[in-house]
Amino acid sequence: MAPESPLNQGEQNTLPAADTWVATYGDTLLAYARLRVRDQATAEELVQETLLAALQGARYFSGQANFGTWLTGILKHKIVDHFRRRQPETPLDLENDFVVDAMFNKVEHWKASSTPRPWRQSPDAVAEQVETQRALQRCLESLPERYRQAFVMRVMDESDTNEVCKILGLTPNHLYVLLHRARLRLRACLEDQGIGA
Repeated sequence: MAPESPLNQGEQNTLPAADTWVATYGDTLLAYARLRVRDQATAEELVQETLLAALQGARYFSGQANFGTWLTGILKHKIVDHFRRRQPETPLDLENDFVVDAMFNKVEHWKASSTPRPWRQSPDAVAEQVETQRALQRCLESLPERYRQAFVMRVMDESDTNEVCKILGLTPNHLYVLLHRARLRLRACLEDQGIGA
C-alpha cells in the first residue's frame, strides 16, 4: 500500500492555523496540481488560488472531512475551472497518432515489436511500488496534453464520463479514443522503463 499523503495522515478534522497551511499542505497540493496541469507555473498559481479560496471560505469548513481533503476538493474545482477556460485553446485532433499507429500493422493487428508483454506481477502490486509511481509520473508527463488530461481526470480521479466530456469539450466516443490511446502509450512507456517485465 502506498504511504499516506500528508493531506490526511492522522489529521484531526479541525481548522489548522492559516500560517501553517503552506508548510503542511503546499508540497502535496503542488504535486497533485502538477500531475494534472503539467506546467509548474500554472500548478503553483492553482495552489495559490486554492489556499486563498480556503482562507476566504474557512468559515465553511465544517470538520466533516479532514482539512487536507477539503483543500484537495477546492484544488480539484480550481483545476476543472482551469480546463474549462482553456478548452477552446486546444483543438482535438483524433486523426493521426503516429506513436499508436506504429504499434499496429496495416490490418490493425499488433506488430511483433509492439505486442504488450504479460506482466509477472499483478498491476495492483506493481502500482504500489515507489519505482513504478515515479515511472508512471514520467510516462504521464510524456503524453500529449489531451491524453494526459483525459486519463488523469477519468482514470486517476475517477471523475464521471459525462463530467470529463463536459470539462474537456469531448463526446463520449472521443473520450474513449483518448483513453485508449493514453493507455497504449502508458503501457509502452512503462515497459520501456522496465516496469512489469
